[in-house]
Amino acid sequence: MNTTPLQRTEFKINSSANKRLWMAAIKPTMYSVAIMPIWLGTAVAFAETRKINFVTFGIFVAAAIFILAWENISNDVFDSETGIDIKKYHSLVNLTGNKTLVFWLGNLFLALGLLGICTISVWQQDLTVIGIILLCCAIGYVYQGPPFRLGYKGLGEILCFFPFGPLGLSAAYYSQTQSWSIANFAASAVVGIGTCLILFCSHFHQVEEDLAAGKRSPIVRLGTKTGAQVLILFTATIYLVSLVFVILGFFPVWTILSWLSLPYGVKLCRHVWENHDKPEKVSNCKFIAVALHFWCCLLFGIGFVI
Repeated sequence: MNTTPLQRTEFKINSSANKRLWMAAIKPTMYSVAIMPIWLGTAVAFAETRKINFVTFGIFVAAAIFILAWENISNDVFDSETGIDIKKYHSLVNLTGNKTLVFWLGNLFLALGLLGICTISVWQQDLTVIGIILLCCAIGYVYQGPPFRLGYKGLGEILCFFPFGPLGLSAAYYSQTQSWSIANFAASAVVGIGTCLILFCSHFHQVEEDLAAGKRSPIVRLGTKTGAQVLILFTATIYLVSLVFVILGFFPVWTILSWLSLPYGVKLCRHVWENHDKPEKVSNCKFIAVALHFWCCLLFGIGFVI
């Protein structure tokens, strides 16, 4: 069938837009959030034992990615039931038009992730790691899943802190050493706060949608201007915590390398402060927060390895 130049142009535009929607739905850059707790917990274990099991590390990273995929996919399913995603064109449910398919795809990823963690536990003949990860999954479910939906009550950031902070790092450290570490627990604060920062940033551009769906996110409760001020405090806390624990001797001095990520922190705070009440401009702030999280945690872990 022949097409006119205009038709071919429209097809290219639609294909390009559709590709962007699918990339936004898959969120590939967000999966560094799953990797960083495993990386940092393993880096602390290496710093303290001078040993690393790369097979365990690789399986744990893959499992963490699968579990975060389940979290993201199931959140699209649960949000579709409340109507909050009605204007979210990159929701997997909206893109496919098949909520059941998306729901079971998410469960498949969860099963694959738990299979990986179970493999580690069987090798070690120790159920500690799988127990911690099951607790993380439970927290992930009550965040958005019915009948709890605690994220709609403004508790998302608090819930997010634990699986990506103390629990995630403890599981990664334990998978390498089958023991516990005060330094690792202290390091979890940096990762946990950085992860909460990403979730906090995701609320600025959807205040109207959250209000319409009855979601009392922190930005709905605080307002965008106060939220921007809290964001600056959150960001500063990441660097202050790392500095304080270096001074106290819990972290090696090389972990100050994480401060090289400070330009991303400044960029994030400035961008949100200038555009907090402009949804179309502030909507990309969570991606700046992801970059901040990635570079801060990567450099932080390198400091432990050195």
